[in-house]
Amino acid sequence: MKTSRLVADESAPLSHLRLDTHVASLGRLALAVPHVRVTRRTLQVVLGLFWLLDGVLQLQPFMLRASFGREVLAPLGNGQPQFVAGPVHWAANIVAAHPAAWDVPFGIIQLALGLGLLVPRTTRLTLAVSVPWAIGVWWLGEGVSGLAGGNASLLSGAPGSVSLYAVLALAAWPRRGRSDVPPARWLPRAWAALWGGAAVLQVLPMNNTGADVAGAVTANGSPRWLARFESSFAGWITHHGTLSVVLLVAAEALIGLAVLYRRTVAAGAAAGLLLALAIWVIGQNFGALYTGQATDPNTAPLVMLMAIALLAGYARPRETADRLWRRS
Repeated sequence: MKTSRLVADESAPLSHLRLDTHVASLGRLALAVPHVRVTRRTLQVVLGLFWLLDGVLQLQPFMLRASFGREVLAPLGNGQPQFVAGPVHWAANIVAAHPAAWDVPFGIIQLALGLGLLVPRTTRLTLAVSVPWAIGVWWLGEGVSGLAGGNASLLSGAPGSVSLYAVLALAAWPRRGRSDVPPARWLPRAWAALWGGAAVLQVLPMNNTGADVAGAVTANGSPRWLARFESSFAGWITHHGTLSVVLLVAAEALIGLAVLYRRTVAAGAAAGLLLALAIWVIGQNFGALYTGQATDPNTAPLVMLMAIALLAGYARPRETADRLWRRS
């Protein structure tokens, strides 16, 4: 597989040489996982670990108090249409009235989903249960990640981590009883829809200024050791508003489109992996896992998992790459 080539022609424009250098760097990242094999079973196990983490987070002391329903769940419905706000506020009021009675079963269910995915014999049943559960949590527990309110973006966590749990569960569904085959062949198209959708969300009126992007970057706070850099970075974004938005939208669109072509899928997945990691650290505050109030690691880690699946399928020997792209 040829990823890129730095042309040493003295007549070549410097900008072209720099572009080739950047593409070559992405190519090297793509080739860093040539011996990793990501199968449907791999996705099942990693999803199981994510569900176990969610179950543990759901049983944190903060979740067992009324403040979880009032301060975390209820605000998710604010500013959203009634078909989202109504059910979210209804669920928040129920949880706030009897927090332990609801949160403990929620946590146990998520722990059970995680364990079920780790045990091969129960994987199929668990996958089938996890999809409607994820959809319910996405609607009632995440307020569809704010998508209906018009102010959601990938920086803020759209389209929602549990929505990607459902997508990856479908991609990990055993084919003819086998889980040792590559993920579903439509995964690149799901990736394209994810990043293309992120680009569309970013140009909406409530997201398309430097101040909007800077606000999304700083909205979740940050650890003390990162706060100074994050504040400085947000200031740069505000000062270069149009450039920041254009670069972000272009990057999201190109990352989505790149995986639709075999020659650029590795570069697109590698770029998406790097951008998702940056978003998780700077914009999503490591999922706020260290605060005692997080319910999941946020969206970016799931995006990174999708990127690794694409990279592993594309960068391995030809027969494995072909299996990813052909009917599997």
